Amino acid sequence: MTIEEIQNEIVDEFSMFDDWMQRYEYIIELGKTLPLIDGQYKTDDNIIKGCQSKVWVHAEEKEGNIVFTADSDAILTKGIIGILIRTFSNQPAQAILDAKTDFIDEIGLKEHLSPTRANGLVSMIKQIKMYALAFLSKN
Repeated sequence: MTIEEIQNEIVDEFSMFDDWMQRYEYIIELGKTLPLIDGQYKTDDNIIKGCQSKVWVHAEEKEGNIVFTADSDAILTKGIIGILIRTFSNQPAQAILDAKTDFIDEIGLKEHLSPTRANGLVSMIKQIKMYALAFLSKN
C-alpha cells in the first residue's frame, strides 16, 4: 500500500467512532500493535526531542524501504507513534519525504491533544522525515 492509501484507511477507521473517548481508546489499542524497538536502540540518540513523554524511534533500510520501530513510556503517545509507524514504515525514503500529513488534521488528532503532545507529534513527524532524508542522501 502507498502512504496515501494507508492514510485514507486510517481516516476511514477514525470516522467509525462517534466521540473522542472512543478514538483515544482506539489510539491506545493501536499502540499495543506497534512494532517495538529492540532494546539496544532505546538510547538517547533515538529519543524524539520535543516530546513530553519518552519516545524512541529507530529506522533501518530493508530492500530499498525504510522500516521503523518505536516505543514510548506513555500509552497514548505509543498509539500516536504507532499511527505514524504504520503510515511511514516499509516505504521508500522519497515517498516519506514527499508525503503530506493532512490525515492528522482529517482525523482531528492534533486539535484533541494537549499543546505539549501536539508539539511532540510534530517532532515525531519531523524525525521520521529526517531519517528518510538521511537514508536518501546515503544512496
